[in-house]
Parts: sequence; structure tokens; C-alpha cells
Amino acid sequence: MDNRISLLRERRERLKNAGSEVRERIALLVDEDSFVELAAFSFSKDLFYEENEDEGVVTGFATIGGYPFYIVAQNFAALKGGLSKAGCEKIAKALDAAEQRATPVVYLLHSQGVRVGEGVNVLEGIAGLLKRAAALKGTVLQFAVLEGEVYGSSAALAAQCDVVLFEKDAVLSVASTFVLSAKAGKNLKATEVGGYLAPATASLPAVEVADLREAASVILSVSDLVGIADVEADLNDALPALNEKADAETLLSLLENRVELGGNANTEVRTVLGRLGGIAVAAVVMDGMRINAENLKKIRRFAEFACYYGLPYLTLVDCAGIETDLAEYASVRGAMDAAKVSVVTGSAIGLGYTLFAAKSAGYGYVCALATAKIALFEENEGAEIECEGADKEKLAAYYAAETSDPFHAARGGYLDDIVEPQFVKQYVLAAIEMLR
Repeated sequence: MDNRISLLRERRERLKNAGSEVRERIALLVDEDSFVELAAFSFSKDLFYEENEDEGVVTGFATIGGYPFYIVAQNFAALKGGLSKAGCEKIAKALDAAEQRATPVVYLLHSQGVRVGEGVNVLEGIAGLLKRAAALKGTVLQFAVLEGEVYGSSAALAAQCDVVLFEKDAVLSVASTFVLSAKAGKNLKATEVGGYLAPATASLPAVEVADLREAASVILSVSDLVGIADVEADLNDALPALNEKADAETLLSLLENRVELGGNANTEVRTVLGRLGGIAVAAVVMDGMRINAENLKKIRRFAEFACYYGLPYLTLVDCAGIETDLAEYASVRGAMDAAKVSVVTGSAIGLGYTLFAAKSAGYGYVCALATAKIALFEENEGAEIECEGADKEKLAAYYAAETSDPFHAARGGYLDDIVEPQFVKQYVLAAIEMLR
């Protein structure tokens, strides 16, 4: 036998042994025997380490549910998944291929940071990788599946992704969770600092998953919805429950195949992908929300996601205005600029109306449920401050009437229609079809 064939077999065996765990993880995510590796023998050396199989990262392509994806998987067994310059370049090549073929990317991330022995070299590699990942926004979907500790530059890569999936006990942090906890003068668990429910991850488009099988299901659902392929559905079905109560949970039942992003925080506003009458939409569903910096950040990021991928954008408004905190006023600037269809389902008070339902803000179609409330103030007390000296009884009567009836806004031409709650689906679908 040719010695080079024998040598190849030895090298493949070393490669297989070095990356056995990460390849098993990939196999759990993708369809059976579908993974094809790329740049398998791409290694580098640094000041401290000899040549290391896998570079801490495995790249390739595979199918999930029969659909193609590029896979980038960090090999925690190889130097704790440490990023190197060569590893960054290897990932960037996979991203180049994904862009050329318009194919989504899935990152399986598990890393304690960078290979310190590479010094500035790895910093250059990371800069190039993050720039490449950012450039893919709106071109191909990027999913980050967090399988354990994800620190430093790998955390920055995850933050670039369209959807971030947390497995149980996964932690995302740009610095050591131990150091961050100590600086705060507390003794916190790693998950309390950077886990799914941690304040630091509140602004991410996060989804919690039990395992890689569930991660694959979420990835497929989001990919299908962003594909915007319409499916057959009954366009005339009503939802009588809305006549009884138009709360967030009932409104969400209008959407099929739904996936909620960012359900880990700011739950007074739900950001959900789903199908409405067979059409894929991005829906913001408010549940008695009051405007503050954090929920605006969540809404804006979701609006950008919808804009990137051309999804019809639906806002279901139930907002009682801004929080009565001076610190929140600076957060309103540039809040919304991407909405298309708005339905006032509960209250639209003050800035709640201005930002999320006003035609002048660029909404293509605005309607209100007959049970909705639209007003300048939530209660007449605010009007009393603005109209000092006015007859309080008359003022109270005026604002009581205004907050109970959306016809005031309709008479001014600010609403396209007022609808019976159970039939709202048909109106929204007609508007989306017109606007898209």
C-alpha cells in the first residue's frame, strides 16, 4: 500500500479521535449521514501549542429536515473551544460559501474564549470574522445554539445571530461570570449572570430548548417562516373568543406555527414569528405594556429582523403610554420606523399611540377593535395638569368618553377601520396582501 494512503488513514483517525464529541453533537442536530466536512485538515500553530487537530472548530454543510444548512461547531475538547486566527478564517470561509449559496448557518457554540498564545493575531482574526457575520444580516439566517459556556469573542459572535438558542445551563458572557459576579459584590451562579433568564441576555432574540433535537425543530420552523412561502388556510374563519377578551394569549392563537423570540424577558411585549391565514408574519403582541428602554430595544430588534427578511410586520397594540420615570424619556428617540400594519387591541395611550399606531409614523394600515381605547391621557388627571383651571367635572366626562371609544380617532381619519374583534384576522390579511 502506498505510504501516503496509510498516512492519510492515520491522520483521519487522529482527526476523528480529536473531534469525536463535537461530531456526535453535529449528528444529533442534522439528518443522518448528511454532514460533509469542509477544511478538515486546516490547523495552525501558536507560541504554546503544537499543531492541533480541529482548531477548536469543525465546519461543513448538512441537511436538517431535508433542507440545507452550513454548520460551524466549536470543539470544546480541543483547547476548550479556543478561537485561533486560523479557526476564525475557517469559519469565515464557511460564511462565504453560505452567502454564495443563500444557505442559512447554524453555529454550535461552546468556548471559553481565545487562544492567548496567538496574541494580536487572533484579535485580527476575530475582527474579520465578526465583520463577516455582521455582513450576512438580511442575506442568510444565522442561528447560534449555545451548548455550554460561551465566553468572550464567541459570545460576540452569538450576539450577531438572528436567533440564539439556549440549551439547559448554557451561559453567554463576554467576560468570566465569576469576575462579573465578584464585581457586583454578589455570589451568583453562572446561569444567573449569563443564562437564558439573566438580565444580561434580555435583549437577545432568545429561545430555550431542551436539546439539539428541539433546537433543530426551532431552526426549521424559523427558516420556513422567513421563507415566506404561503400555505393554504381558511381566510374567513372567525375567533369568537376575541369578542369576550382580546388579551395577548387569545390574540396569539390567531397565529399558527408560531415561534416566540425573546420570551426570556420583557414579557409585557411578545415578539413572535408565525403564520396568519397561511402568510408568514412577524408580530409584536403587547399585553398592557408601558414603554421603557428595554422593551423598546426588544421591539426595535425584532422590527429590524422583519425588515431584513422582508416579513410583513404586524403590531397588536395594548400600550398605556410611557413609564412614569424620567430616565425613560431618553429611550423614545428612534423607537420605531419599520412597521406596516397596526391593530389597537387594547389601549393606545399617549406615546403608545404615537409610536405604534399613528398613520403619520408610517403605518400602511391601522385599525382598532371596537373594544379598544385611544386617548391622549390614560386618566383625566393628566389632562387636569395640562389644562389648569378647567372645569374638572367636564374634563373628566370628556376624557372618560374619549378613552372608551376609538371612533374619535376614526372621525379624524386616523384609523382605516373599526372592527368587531372576532373578525380582525380577515382585515389584517387583506391589508398585508395589499401592502406586500
